[in-house]
Amino acid sequence: MTVRFVALGDSITVGLGDPLPDRTWRGWAALLAEALGPPGGVAFHNLAQVGALSRDVAHDQLPRALALEPTIAAVLVGVNDTLRGTFAVDQVGHNLRAVVDALIRAGAVVLTARLPDPGRMFTLPGSLARPLARRVTAVNAIADGLAARFSTVHFDADNHADTYQPAMWSVDRLHPSERGHRMLARAFAELLAARGFPVHAVPGAEPTNRPPSRAAQAAWLATRGTKWVLDRSTDLLPSLIALAAAEWWHQRRGTARRLDEHLRHEVARVLAGLDPASAACDDILTFRNGLA
Repeated sequence: MTVRFVALGDSITVGLGDPLPDRTWRGWAALLAEALGPPGGVAFHNLAQVGALSRDVAHDQLPRALALEPTIAAVLVGVNDTLRGTFAVDQVGHNLRAVVDALIRAGAVVLTARLPDPGRMFTLPGSLARPLARRVTAVNAIADGLAARFSTVHFDADNHADTYQPAMWSVDRLHPSERGHRMLARAFAELLAARGFPVHAVPGAEPTNRPPSRAAQAAWLATRGTKWVLDRSTDLLPSLIALAAAEWWHQRRGTARRLDEHLRHEVARVLAGLDPASAACDDILTFRNGLA
């Protein structure tokens, strides 16, 4: 029986950070596809798009995924949402629920994950790290709620012991390196095997491609990396500046906890829509670094 594996998401699932010698991207989903069956036994379709938001996955990628009648479907998205001025917890929750629900109803085994915190990866100052952590924590609370509601195969990348090791990340500190992509692929392969899903071979942990030289890394930052920033400067940078300014203002007045409580209530409403028993979300929504 052919396994049909469809991957939905953003640039992490596209494979950025794991280049092949021919300069194409591979990534964790392709590595996992190789592990799910012998050659010819897995039909792999990667629908992920660089810069995708949760709404892009719900509106654009989901219909294409359903048409492929997946046996397994991966849904990893949300980091880009947290970096945008348009971030809204209820919309992220609505989009993610629509995607996971539709794939489950179509008979797919769905893979989800708790996302790493970009603020920790970039070692940002507190006035910017705290609001980003607050948003990522909210998205992860929704992912946890969906995993509990739909019994997805759920990987906690945020709290994994190796996630924030420098070797796990590419030069841009936003996308996994080959080693990081292999960690994701191995984790999902092991979780699938624990669920009783036949796994042909767990991906190896050690990189097989030569890591990019310092010159190659510098060239990437000077060309494609700079382009990434410029492409998003009209929304991303003003949004981050506004977040930092609001955080500083509330910290100066001792009212920063209001920001935590506001987002906590928003997440509670989203979780209540998944399962009324989850409305008391304190056990799921835990803020790190003194945010709670």
